Amino acid sequence: MAHGSATFCPACGAALAEAAEGGAAQRCAECGRTHFRDPKVGVGAVVHDDQGRLLLVRRGVEPAAGKWALPAGFLNADEDPRDAARRETFEETGLEVVVGAVVDVYPGEPGSGVTFFVSFEARVVGGTPLAGDDVTEVAFFAEGEFPEIAFASTTDAVRRTIARGTA
Repeated sequence: MAHGSATFCPACGAALAEAAEGGAAQRCAECGRTHFRDPKVGVGAVVHDDQGRLLLVRRGVEPAAGKWALPAGFLNADEDPRDAARRETFEETGLEVVVGAVVDVYPGEPGSGVTFFVSFEARVVGGTPLAGDDVTEVAFFAEGEFPEIAFASTTDAVRRTIARGTA
């Protein structure tokens, strides 16, 4: 079964079959409803403190449990991506951030469940660092002292913000 596939029609409960839209949808033979496989969007924040250190979280869940990553998570339906990055950062770190420019958009990494990932620059405006949702530690790291990073998108987003001088 493809990512985002459903077994039964959410409208009438009948079995769904593949539709002709190139694998992007399924169709109900009973009521005709089309079920589209929507992408799963991940968002994250690249946060540097006033000393230029990078905020990372130690993942408490798979994929890559125990490795470090940006505070990040899934975009909810009808949620602004910047609001999602702000929410996820607070849920995972206890820090309130202002979310700024897009750093980049990345393809999802194998096993992550993400279709694509959007990273944003952000700065802390309040709160106290405290490991929260799905993480076991929160810490700031100086360049050259980064721990084992979970995802290539984190490494690239950090490199880009340092190169821009926004760190």
